Amino acid sequence: MRVVIQRVSEASVTIEGKVNGSIGKGLMILVGIEEDDKQGDIAWLGKKIVNLRIFEDEEGKMNKSLLDINGELLVVSQFTLHASTKKGNRPSYIKAAKPQIAIPLYDNFVEELESLTNKKIHTGEFGADMKVMLINDGPVTITIDTKNKE
Repeated sequence: MRVVIQRVSEASVTIEGKVNGSIGKGLMILVGIEEDDKQGDIAWLGKKIVNLRIFEDEEGKMNKSLLDINGELLVVSQFTLHASTKKGNRPSYIKAAKPQIAIPLYDNFVEELESLTNKKIHTGEFGADMKVMLINDGPVTITIDTKNKE
């Protein structure tokens, strides 16, 4: 699994002109799933995300986690995170999981984050044409790939 995490002051995702999910202060997460991703990747990644100390403390240092600030989460599926640009100018998405594999893992990822935060997780819609709006706070943008957890 590969994620792009953005610390936001607000974010939303709109589908066909209707807001599907919106948050205030928290994290906007784009998630890409590969064919060989497993439940263990979800558990590891969920814990890593909610405990990342990327929010400012009283002294202005990034020392607080999403849990510490009681922040919100917006999760959007993003198969293009697995784009291969090695050959030519048209990206290949061969590493991205097919929907029958990716959708259950995406749903499990959202459930894991709900369990870890005891909050409803706002989402996009898997496979939909989505418009994402956000105000990146900092800006702070971090990428994590579960293939690099060792």
